[in-house]
Amino acid sequence: MEHKKETGQNNERLLLYWRLMSSIFGSEKNPKLEKLSAEILKDAALPEILLSQDHSIDAIVQRYPELQETFDSLTDGIFSDDSKPNLTEENKEPTAEAQATPQMSLETETEIKPAEATETSEAPKQQEESANSGAKEVERAAVYSKMLVNVFAAVQHGTVTAGQYSQWNNDKKWLERAFTRNGEMDGGLQASLKEMEADIVKRMRLREVLADTRLAKKLTPSMALVEELLRDKSHLADVALKNAKDLIKRFIDQVAEVLKTQVAQSKVGKIDYSVPPKKVFRNLDLKRTIWKNLTNWDAKSERLYVENLYYKHTAKKNTPSRLIVVVDQSGSMVDSMVNCTILASIFAGLPKIDPHLIAYDTQAIDLTSWIHDPFEVLMRTQLGGGTDGTAAMEIAKPKVIDPSNTVVVWISDFYEWKAQELFNQFKALHESGVKFIPVGSVSSSNYQSVNPWFKQRFKEMSTPVISGKIDKLIVELKTFLA
Repeated sequence: MEHKKETGQNNERLLLYWRLMSSIFGSEKNPKLEKLSAEILKDAALPEILLSQDHSIDAIVQRYPELQETFDSLTDGIFSDDSKPNLTEENKEPTAEAQATPQMSLETETEIKPAEATETSEAPKQQEESANSGAKEVERAAVYSKMLVNVFAAVQHGTVTAGQYSQWNNDKKWLERAFTRNGEMDGGLQASLKEMEADIVKRMRLREVLADTRLAKKLTPSMALVEELLRDKSHLADVALKNAKDLIKRFIDQVAEVLKTQVAQSKVGKIDYSVPPKKVFRNLDLKRTIWKNLTNWDAKSERLYVENLYYKHTAKKNTPSRLIVVVDQSGSMVDSMVNCTILASIFAGLPKIDPHLIAYDTQAIDLTSWIHDPFEVLMRTQLGGGTDGTAAMEIAKPKVIDPSNTVVVWISDFYEWKAQELFNQFKALHESGVKFIPVGSVSSSNYQSVNPWFKQRFKEMSTPVISGKIDKLIVELKTFLA
C-alpha cells in the first residue's frame, strides 16, 4: 500500500515536470496537463496560484509564507537524497529462487523475537517519514516548476510591459540564487539569461514606457536595460530622456555601492620596510617585543623587564601612482564599460592616485575630465562599431611619464583590426616598466570571449588576461596602487 502511494507521488512529480516542459517549449497550454496539475496541487494542499504565470515568486511567498523555506531549499538541488531510490540488499526485488522458497505462515510462528518486535513497531514510523518525504518532493517539484516557468515561459512572446519586465527581473534573481554554487553561476546559463533579458527589453517598447513617468518607475535597473538606454539615448528627449537618465543613475549607484565595498575589503599591497615605523601605541608589535626581551625575565619576581620596544611597519608608497584605464566601448563590452567607468571613479577618490580614462571603438576619446562622475562618462560614450586599439594607444602613451609608477588596465575582447601592431605596442609598454594588466571581462559573471591569439601572446609575455569577476581586477589594482 505504501509502495503504491510512493509510486503515485513519483508520478505526480513527473507530471508536474511534463507540464513545465510543455509550458516552456509548447506553443500553447495543454488542457489535460493543466487540469491534472491542478488536482495534484489540491491533493497536496498547495495553492493553485503556483500554476499561474501572472504571479511573481515574491507575491506568492508574501501570500503563503510557509512556501518560503521550500523556495530557499532549491539551492540544494531538485531532488534530495531521501527521494533517490534505495538499492540496498533489503530493498531489492526478491529473486525467482527466493519466491519459490516456502514462507513460514503465521500459524507456525511460535515466538516473536524482541528485535523483530522493535522492527515491527518502527515500521509505521518509517512509512510516515517516507510519506512526508514524498509529499515534500511533490511540493519542491511544484515550486521548482513555478520558478522556471516564470523565467523561461512567462514573457516568451509578444510585447512586454514595464510591470512584466520588473516581475521577470525579480523572478530571475530567485533562479540565479538557486543555480549559484560557491558564489559563482554557470557561464552558459548566465549568458542565456543575458540574451533573454536583451530580447525582453527590445520587445518592451522602451520609448513609450519612458515617456510615461508612472510606467518608467516600474522598471528595474539592470545591465541589459542600461545598455539599451545608452544605445537609444540620442533618440530620447524631454520626459523620456529624464527618466532614462534617472534609471541609469539608479543602476550606477547600486553597482557603485557594491564596488566600494569590494575595494574597501580587498587586500592591499606590500609594506615599505625602508621607512622606519612610527613609534605610536597603535603600531606596537607586542609579540615581537615580548620575544626580544625574554632574556630580561626575572624568575624570582616573575616579571619581564622590557628594555626595548618594537613597532610594526605601516608605511606605504608616497609617490602618486598613475592609473590609466582603457576600455573597449564596442557593443560586446557594455558590462565592462559600465563597471570600469564606476570603478575608475572610485579609485579616483582615493588619495595618491592619478587616474585617467580612455574609451575607444574605431576612434578614441579621453574621458579623464569626467572620471569622477561615471554617469557623465557613460552619457558621453557611443556603444557599437568596430575596434581599433591603436587609436586609444595614441592617447595612452603620452600619459606614461614614470613607467615604474604607472599601471595600464586595458579592457577588451581583443578582436582587433590591427592585431600585430597593437600587440607590439603592448609589449613595448610592458618592457618599459609599466604594470600592464590586460582584462578580457569585468562583469558579474565569468562568461566572456577573448581573442585566443592575444590570449596566448599575453601569457607568453607573463601578463595573462584577467577574465572573470571584477574582484580579481580590484585586487590587482590595490596591490599595485596601495
